[in-house]
Amino acid sequence: MGNLAKTTLLLGLLSGVLMVMGQMLGGANGLVIAFGVAAFMNFGSYWFSDKIVLRMYNAQPVGPEHRLYQAVASLSQRASMPMPKVYVIPDPSPNAFATGRDPSHAAVAVTEGILRILDDRELEGVIAHELAHVKNRDILISSIAATLAAAIMMIANMARWAAFFGGSRSDDREGSNPIALLATIILAPLAAILIQSAISRSREYGADAGGAAIAGSPYGLVDALKKLDVASKRIPLDANAATAHMFIIKPSAVSGLMSLFGTHPPTESRIRALLGQ
Repeated sequence: MGNLAKTTLLLGLLSGVLMVMGQMLGGANGLVIAFGVAAFMNFGSYWFSDKIVLRMYNAQPVGPEHRLYQAVASLSQRASMPMPKVYVIPDPSPNAFATGRDPSHAAVAVTEGILRILDDRELEGVIAHELAHVKNRDILISSIAATLAAAIMMIANMARWAAFFGGSRSDDREGSNPIALLATIILAPLAAILIQSAISRSREYGADAGGAAIAGSPYGLVDALKKLDVASKRIPLDANAATAHMFIIKPSAVSGLMSLFGTHPPTESRIRALLGQ
């Protein structure tokens, strides 16, 4: 299954979990309110994503004389995309991200650490990956997923508080099942997190493939990922959990069952996919 089809399916599943919760809990008004609040919060984050995240990491703009700017300009032209704004983050941990609500309002940022360890070919691989995120409108997709997941969590919290203070109207309805209600309250947020993480991993694979196409070869990104996987563990990035999914390498490593909640696929899997293995 292609990454686009997989993302569409996962977004559908996330929407399905939201609808099931609304039916199980019997609170149509609560469903609408929770979705509205989540949509408002995430729309704001989506619309102002470039300003918010760049300020969060103290990113500094760079001009045409900078090596990074020249790489972004060359690859943007090759990808037939508008030139994004270019920033460097004053941090020794090697990492990078792209942000912005659409290709005309995009920004690419990399850390000082990544500029120190990557050669020009590897840096181009990373930049091409980030441009692919912009071209694929992954910020929009992640915002939709975050809205659905946040609404599910809000409804679950509302249901927990209602149960704590004496039960909700749905408890008194004929045929209601308290065990099923409890399972929904507990399992639905877990399912939302798992699906949201799976969407993020799918978009990373998509950006890897798109970046290889923009760069004209997967090998620059492959070699960059190998370096970044080692160096980012040696010098981890102190990243906000809400923005960790944006970076090319997850700031903190996860393994075992916790990888199900990871926003990034294992680096080895990404490399194998890039090489067609």
